[in-house]
Amino acid sequence: MKIGIEGQRLFRKKKHGMDMVALELIRNLQEIDRENEYVVYVSPDEDKTALHPTPNFRIVELDGGFYPRWEQFALPRAARNDGCQILHCTSNTAPVNTGIPLVVTLHDIIYMESSYPKILRGSGTAYQKFGNVYRRLVVPTIIRKSEAIITVSNYEKTRIGEFFGMQNDRRLKAVYNGVGTHFKPVTDEAELARVKTRYKLPDKFFFFLGNTDPKKNTKGTLLAFSDFIRQTGSTMRLVMLDYDRNELEKILDQIGDRPLMDRIILTGYVMNTDLPAIYSQCDIFLYPSLRESFGIPLLEAMSCGVPVITSNTSSMPEIAGDAAYIIDPFKPEEITAAMIKLTNDSALRNTLVAKGIPQAAKFSWRAMAEHVLEIYHDISKSNHGLKTGSA
Repeated sequence: MKIGIEGQRLFRKKKHGMDMVALELIRNLQEIDRENEYVVYVSPDEDKTALHPTPNFRIVELDGGFYPRWEQFALPRAARNDGCQILHCTSNTAPVNTGIPLVVTLHDIIYMESSYPKILRGSGTAYQKFGNVYRRLVVPTIIRKSEAIITVSNYEKTRIGEFFGMQNDRRLKAVYNGVGTHFKPVTDEAELARVKTRYKLPDKFFFFLGNTDPKKNTKGTLLAFSDFIRQTGSTMRLVMLDYDRNELEKILDQIGDRPLMDRIILTGYVMNTDLPAIYSQCDIFLYPSLRESFGIPLLEAMSCGVPVITSNTSSMPEIAGDAAYIIDPFKPEEITAAMIKLTNDSALRNTLVAKGIPQAAKFSWRAMAEHVLEIYHDISKSNHGLKTGSA
């Protein structure tokens, strides 16, 4: 087979969730598949070291302008010209006309769901709003045209099946994400000190990967942390990643606690390879999202031996199992109570840490890549059979 893989954003410097999933898929396919031929299509950008060609993996930097134009025109044209027999689009959308058997990874369908609170669908940045409109336009069409639709949890598979009336459609597959092997407790004092200095980490802190996506529940988490400080008088700090300070101050004004800014450390963008040393130094990892299709950071934190607070919604109980403290993310008071409980109850902390490491070990990028490769082979066999029968 010759397989095309869309990796439009893989060369951008600041990678996020879907980018890392696509990157891990490709890297693991490079390790396990030396027979099929691959063409990975990326948009030109800064980080040329993110992915390297191998004898059967060619990387094509494809110009094409703004993302919809790149995806709808430049990508399918290049895949056809390269003779690809399958095109796998990895990040929720795909060309509506490819002329090639299509595989799409549909991480979630929040943007389609009227049953979810408006905060998950209609707010966020202008870029996020545009992305939701674009997805609503193209996803129903690519669902109909795809040879396989991959999603990342059984929860999300059920949601997609119910929404599109395809509960019994064999094209819809649940393939779990994984966790990088470099996520493990960091004990090297020099590495811990390096990361602590680089990101100005305090001695004691909760860690929160909030961003401007409404589903991350940044406002609810800040409300809970503010109440935690008020109730306990703790000197605990909150470490957040690449969050705009002005936007954060607006949220603090909304919750009536601008002085909380003095308790928050904004690290800026953190390299993925530095994350284990941050997880390893935090007291609690906070992941009280309103909605997730999987929840990779849950596994990263667990792998590093950190107690986790997460939500009782969507995929998070499926992924966390009994290895996290589960709360209702729509109730900040429950997040606060969990913070207080885990801070004071060392036995519970130790129990969650002991359960977390084996829970995270159930998920691997290699297993994900092996499953996706099986899907490619099934499509190839099916299409070959159809062609042979029609001849």
